[in-house]
Amino acid sequence: MSARGFRGKMVIFTAPSGAGKTTIVRHLLNRYKKQLGFSTSATTRSKREHEVDGKDYYFLTIEKFRKKISDGAFAEYEEVYQDQFYGTLKSEIERIWSLGKHVVFDIEVKGATNIKHMYGDECLAIFIKPPSFSILVDRLKNRKSESPSSLNKRIARMKKELSYESSFDKVLVNDLLEVACKEAEIMVEAFLNISEEEE
Repeated sequence: MSARGFRGKMVIFTAPSGAGKTTIVRHLLNRYKKQLGFSTSATTRSKREHEVDGKDYYFLTIEKFRKKISDGAFAEYEEVYQDQFYGTLKSEIERIWSLGKHVVFDIEVKGATNIKHMYGDECLAIFIKPPSFSILVDRLKNRKSESPSSLNKRIARMKKELSYESSFDKVLVNDLLEVACKEAEIMVEAFLNISEEEE
């Protein structure tokens, strides 16, 4: 229970890389500033130039991450690639609840499944799906942030992640971003009972 006795709900957005979940999550956080708080994940991957520690991710060494695993500090974690861990700290969920807000996650598929399994009905899990697999691959190539070998690794992973679709409460097809954002608003408002006056 948080300091203020508020135990909020959780909304998880998950998707294969390039499906647009981060853009949709940012839209919702901007629209529902009073109600939603973003859960910043911890990771062992190296920080990219534009990223800020504590805002984009909590950047941890592999040793520190493993220590937190053994201390039971994570609500969920996964080794996504060899020695590249991602996870959600329990303290991060408590931090958001202590602000009187509901938690929003932007996490990969396995982590989303684990959080949903752990928190059940307190959690709405939304899978964002690209209009097609080829569009997803094109989006990833257009980022130009991958080497050929890491691109192949990501494509193999995306195929696997798309097969998880039926494990989630809702599926949102991100074909037109504006429409997808509006549909996400409707899902979140219904789950959290947010009325228009509260926005």
